[in-house]
Amino acid sequence: MNRKLYLVLSLSCFLIAGLTYGTGRRQADEALALRLAPSILRFHILANSDSKEDQELKLEVRSYLLHLIQQDFPSPSGKAELCAYLTERKDFLESQAETFMQAKGYGYTAQLDIVSDYFPQKAYGDMVFPCGTYDAVRVTIGNGKGHNWWCVLYPSLCFVDPVSAVVPDSSKEQLESALEHEDYLQLQKPEHKLRPKGRFKLAELFQ
Repeated sequence: MNRKLYLVLSLSCFLIAGLTYGTGRRQADEALALRLAPSILRFHILANSDSKEDQELKLEVRSYLLHLIQQDFPSPSGKAELCAYLTERKDFLESQAETFMQAKGYGYTAQLDIVSDYFPQKAYGDMVFPCGTYDAVRVTIGNGKGHNWWCVLYPSLCFVDPVSAVVPDSSKEQLESALEHEDYLQLQKPEHKLRPKGRFKLAELFQ
């Protein structure tokens, strides 16, 4: 009976510790995101639906718009300048996206807005951006009911193939110059999860 009680109490302690750690880690990530947000502009595109065709179209529109933006406005001097460009060219970019989709046989609308939204943690190359609220360029295709795709538009960390992506030195320099040194270093450090360690501890207890 005592052994069972000990195991229950130990399990409860580990669960409480895990929850406490997770809450603290999330709060720390969101605090870091709050400091990063003024210097970051993300890109967020929502598909019309989750059908295979709409999801494939979403990625094609993503690549088309990123290429168009980077070609038309290759070297923004800052986030504010890029936001101003996107606001000014909103109608043009929407029209181009719709024309692109029409050529592929789709009559969907495209709506571009600059919004503030919550994003989960995401790795780009060797950099990890914490969860939190960021400004973003949101492109909604048709009903916008499908799974989305996102990246960091400024500094330029939008990779079509994130597996083999390497963050350009120019983007790292922009980030480093805009952030506190300690905050910049935190982006380069991998997140350490408590869960795997907790599982090993629990396994040892029950053995």
